[in-house]
Amino acid sequence: MSIRGSSLWSLRLIAVLCVLLASRLPTVRAQEASQKLAEKSAEKTAPPEAPEFPAQLSLLETRVRFEVNGDSRKEVHTIVKINNELGARQFARLNFDFNRAFEQIEIPLVRITHSSGGTADILPSAITDNPNPAVVNAPAYQDVRVKSVRILGLAPGDILEYRVITTVSHHPLAPDFWLDHSFDRSGVVAHEILLIDAPVPRLRIRINPDTPAVVEKSGEGDASRVSYGWEIEPDRLKPPTNNEEDISLTTFSSWSSLSSSISKTEDTGFGTFIYLEADRRGDVKYGWRSPQYIHNFVSQKIVTVDLPFELSISVRRGAQQIVESGYGTSEEKARLLSILMTETGASPRLVMYGQERHLEEELPRPNLLTGALLVMTAGTKQRFLDPSLPVAPFGVVSPELRGRKALNIGGTSEDTDDCFSTIPLELPFPSSQHVSVQANLRPDGMLRARVKYAMRGDNELLLRVAFHQTPREKWNDVAQLLSLSDGFRGKIISATASDPYATKDPFTVEYEIEQQKFVDWSKKPVRIPAILPLVALPDPPAKPASGAAASAIDLGTPLDVETKVTLQLPPGTSARTPTGISVQRDYATFASQYAAKGATITASRHINFLLREVPAGRAADYNAFVRAVQNDQSQDFTLERADTAAPKTNSAAPRTASPPKQNPPKP
Repeated sequence: MSIRGSSLWSLRLIAVLCVLLASRLPTVRAQEASQKLAEKSAEKTAPPEAPEFPAQLSLLETRVRFEVNGDSRKEVHTIVKINNELGARQFARLNFDFNRAFEQIEIPLVRITHSSGGTADILPSAITDNPNPAVVNAPAYQDVRVKSVRILGLAPGDILEYRVITTVSHHPLAPDFWLDHSFDRSGVVAHEILLIDAPVPRLRIRINPDTPAVVEKSGEGDASRVSYGWEIEPDRLKPPTNNEEDISLTTFSSWSSLSSSISKTEDTGFGTFIYLEADRRGDVKYGWRSPQYIHNFVSQKIVTVDLPFELSISVRRGAQQIVESGYGTSEEKARLLSILMTETGASPRLVMYGQERHLEEELPRPNLLTGALLVMTAGTKQRFLDPSLPVAPFGVVSPELRGRKALNIGGTSEDTDDCFSTIPLELPFPSSQHVSVQANLRPDGMLRARVKYAMRGDNELLLRVAFHQTPREKWNDVAQLLSLSDGFRGKIISATASDPYATKDPFTVEYEIEQQKFVDWSKKPVRIPAILPLVALPDPPAKPASGAAASAIDLGTPLDVETKVTLQLPPGTSARTPTGISVQRDYATFASQYAAKGATITASRHINFLLREVPAGRAADYNAFVRAVQNDQSQDFTLERADTAAPKTNSAAPRTASPPKQNPPKP
């Protein structure tokens, strides 16, 4: 595998999950229509000069009004031109997520104007209101709904027009409110209008300087209001320079105030009865006071309901309800884990993170919070625990979260530093990866190998997730992806893995692979690579622009990687081996060894990443290290067979004595 390629591993994991979900045909949500259409358009490899989108939004008009008590009304008016059959399929169903505990959705208008003439209004009977698919098996969250409109009869050339009104009242975090909005830059939306009307007191707003608003104020004092208006033509917008929204507004005065508001929604019904309940169910009888056991109980026995925090915030359940139901959101499971850890004498603290945000640099908004962790402090040790990830070893969180700041929930001051905890970069144990290969090369050139991995660290977590989310009968497919990433070509015969839930021990994967025609004996000379996973190193830094400071080279989490192979050659075959090397640096070391004895080849490579980064000033030294590793990996074994070692001679030519065959050099 690409040893250092965590991002590539994420892509491979997504690919596995996509295969499993291929039978499901997702519908396009109306709120995401412009993004989906842009993605479909971008897939065209050779777009014409004037590309035609599957559908074009000739108008996207949004009007939002907030009240002092936190209530709001949002109306979206959309006009869509259907350009082809793909566009007709994309808009055949419109879906709108909401929580009926504090939201209502009305769809007063859905109209089709046919290209052949005439109009058709969609009847109310075509509108359905059902639980969100994520909560079908979670009755406590039946207020989380999807209102859908089924639109039949759409055809290329038709015009689709619809209005959607969303009203919010008695929100759990009222009287505060917030909003994010970004204008379309893909060209799917031809004309966009946004109007926001809000009370002035407590309002904080951030507007992209490239999208200035027309501002009007009215009233005075506590009754004062302000309106912001935009009328956007997409071809006039500059490309975005970052991931921030064009408009962000909030009434939370600080992250501390948001933390306090969230903590007030907590249920106080947690109690030690949970021990008796768990014991009665037979889930735990021994070692209950072990933090690792409690973590495994909550993460593995309580199913995670994957819901956005904004939609799930209205549900307040106690420990007994969570345990009896057997499910909970990320936040609920972190709260449950918190009270149980308290019983062990630890000092737990709930934190919430944003998936792709530097929260401390943002205006405080609840929609930026995507999950919860528990910080457990016992003595001088501190562990960040993710109970929503059932196959994570104790104290391990996803690599993309480490190094980020997470919001402390409850008990924070107005000091920004006190509001956040930094998720540590370090893992609670050394990262390692051991790969052993036992291979056999047959006389017909076919290779058969058994490959075994034993892992600790980031790659371990990604593989645990992949195998955990894949049915056992499809484990060969996961192993096939793993083998391809390692540079092994062939067909997986069988694949096994250790229990993904057994997080106390390293995760092991073993598969058998067969490759026909691995060697073509008719070629001279016959060369084969060492049958080992390639070690992928971060690319050397590009030359910085004039005046710009050079950046350090990120090596990632320190990792010790050892790979070994034993290859049995066909009888009468010998091999000449390359020369191993040893390279020592303070940031990484690399060593390789190659040997051949009779018909047996052995090879090993060992790389140990010792530091997280290499200073920018040592780029030249790092380049030399990378070249040494790459040159070593490009070396081959040369094979010789006794029946083909002597070259054929021309019968007409005079015969000469053949020189004695020399033994291959000893390593």
